[in-house]
Amino acid sequence: MKASSHEEFREFVAMRSTALLRLAVLLTGGDRHGAEDLLQIALMKAYGRWAQIEQPEAYIRQVMYRQQVNRWRLRRHSAETTVPVVPESGGEAGSESDSELRIALWAALGRLTKRQRAVVVLRYFEDLPEAEVAALLRCPVGTVRSTAHRSLAKLRALVPELGPEGRAKEQMQPLSYTSKGIQG
Repeated sequence: MKASSHEEFREFVAMRSTALLRLAVLLTGGDRHGAEDLLQIALMKAYGRWAQIEQPEAYIRQVMYRQQVNRWRLRRHSAETTVPVVPESGGEAGSESDSELRIALWAALGRLTKRQRAVVVLRYFEDLPEAEVAALLRCPVGTVRSTAHRSLAKLRALVPELGPEGRAKEQMQPLSYTSKGIQG
């Protein structure tokens, strides 16, 4: 790799690694160590092809999505149980009830199946269209729609505050409730 490409890669990692790690934490269901591994693998794959990559962030995100799906396929039944941890927020501290809602949401995300969690993260946190989510997860668009519907219903059942009558409409950020469900 040329010195200029190496320096571009270092700058990219310095600028975008926090946001990419946050996505990895969501994809792994709150497993910080697994998220760091996931991001590291994606960055290693990107480093080897850096000169050919036109959109580095999109490439790294796609590698992370696919790598996580492969992990789920390989580890159907894991002996290890992870506990979701609320990541530190970069903004001002919210109210106590806001923090409780975030903790409840993280716990509820951890209770979704791996596919449900992936669909919710990709569809509502990453704001990807259904067709793109389907392509990333290698499943039909109808599967994405039905999985998203069931996932949101389960989240609302686990955390009633996310429903239309709950307080999440005014308080949740970056995730908030709309008529389409939870959106970022």
